[in-house]
Amino acid sequence: MLHSRRGFMTAAAAAIGTLPVSLHAEAPQTTAAIQATSPEAILSLFKSLPGEVSIKIHAPAANGKPEFLVESNSAKRMFVGSAIKTFILCEALRQADSPNVVQTLREKQLSLDASVWSLDSATFNPPNLIGKVSQRTALEAMILHSDNTGTDMSIKQVGPEKVRAFIASTGLSNTQIPESTRVFFGYLLGAKSYKTFTWEEIGAAANLPIVNSPMNTVETLASSADDFVSYYSRALQGDFFKNKETLNEFRRILSMGDAIWLLPLPLGVSAFVKGGSIDVAGFHAICAPGAMLFDGRWVYFCLTINWSAKVEADPDTVKAFAAAGSRALTLVKEALSV
Repeated sequence: MLHSRRGFMTAAAAAIGTLPVSLHAEAPQTTAAIQATSPEAILSLFKSLPGEVSIKIHAPAANGKPEFLVESNSAKRMFVGSAIKTFILCEALRQADSPNVVQTLREKQLSLDASVWSLDSATFNPPNLIGKVSQRTALEAMILHSDNTGTDMSIKQVGPEKVRAFIASTGLSNTQIPESTRVFFGYLLGAKSYKTFTWEEIGAAANLPIVNSPMNTVETLASSADDFVSYYSRALQGDFFKNKETLNEFRRILSMGDAIWLLPLPLGVSAFVKGGSIDVAGFHAICAPGAMLFDGRWVYFCLTINWSAKVEADPDTVKAFAAAGSRALTLVKEALSV
């Protein structure tokens, strides 16, 4: 989600061409499918990756078919980057929850100015755009393009303390969000007054080195696979909303998440994902949490990797992780579809 997130998008998109042709082949026979999707087989796809990997894939029992579960290191708190933006989306929709939620979000106008401009904001393009933007547009930009200005507009509107209270109320004990993406950047750069870090100060610090690790206990974007799977299994079923219209809006916005196509997820599924990543010299992370629905089966998942590399970009690891993740979820779909 940092300034090098575009590099992640390019590298992950390139991984599409490296996936085996068999990903989209005819579904295998039942025995072969079961063997290919054993926990050992799924986890083996990630064994050659560097650093620390956390995996959880869970399909609850449904329609007379048994539960499916693969997990490894799933309780580990790891850096997940922009994946935490789903919690901001959820709390924003909870606050606007009503049969008229879409109209409410359209009519609520948020300020787009220097008070919310942040790095990596291709949609709102600071400092070139200024004025008012609907809350719905800001939320869409936050999920579809992972726009950090849209994120800071959204979190300012709902209140970071309200998002944290929601996270705590759901029992997600390994999840942490920053005050804003700008505050997070300020902390990484070691700014003395990082909580009041200004747009002008971001510009002045553009060439300064990273002082604090993205994975920390002060201002970070962290969670665990257990937390994400627990959250998505409830949020996507409407447990946090009172009205079906709000659930529909939540699903609609998450169905636009760019990680759906960058991983990519298998064809023929309804997918709901908000991914995250970071690349700075010495620390890298990718996280792809969410859910897919097909043939009446829900599959909730979180795939996360944190690793060290002295270079600022490590496209080979990004491609390998994207290929492993896409292959794993495709195998799961094939097995559960037979």
